[in-house]
Amino acid sequence: MTAMFVDLDVRPILRDGGEPFQEIMQTVAALAPGQGLRLFATFKPTPLFGVLGSRGFSHEARELENGDWEVLFRPIGVPSAAESALSARSADNSEWPDPVQHLDNRELDPPEPMVRILAATEAMKEGEVLSALLCREPVFLLPELAKRGHAWRGGFEDDGSTYKILIRIGSAKKDVA
Repeated sequence: MTAMFVDLDVRPILRDGGEPFQEIMQTVAALAPGQGLRLFATFKPTPLFGVLGSRGFSHEARELENGDWEVLFRPIGVPSAAESALSARSADNSEWPDPVQHLDNRELDPPEPMVRILAATEAMKEGEVLSALLCREPVFLLPELAKRGHAWRGGFEDDGSTYKILIRIGSAKKDVA
């Protein structure tokens, strides 16, 4: 099946000194099943490859004649079993208990929010949930949580500037030394 693409040109935002990450993630969240994203940027957005890769997208990047970049993010055929399970859990709040700990990290500079969250997860028991508020999507935290076997779900609150993440401590925590 050939993916249809939604075009997003963030070059004007970047040229004005802005940060387009939130707009990119909102566009990705609004994609229909089977749709991909065609992104235009002023540089090769290498960190985005891992972020969208963890959300089920492959990428093809090519430099344009003027030094700008076009990147095609295509949905990968079938989500992994872990992604399907996480998606199912996210849809059913009854499987996630209420958070036992809440962190407000909105006033902290990176990497302090990530350090605080990981330290808190180390002190928690399997199945417990941590809630944290952040001022941006924690793109570097998410792969670390997966590596440690924790499930997570999150998104921007209605104010558009607060990112709330819930982290459920997983069974792999027992194996982390």
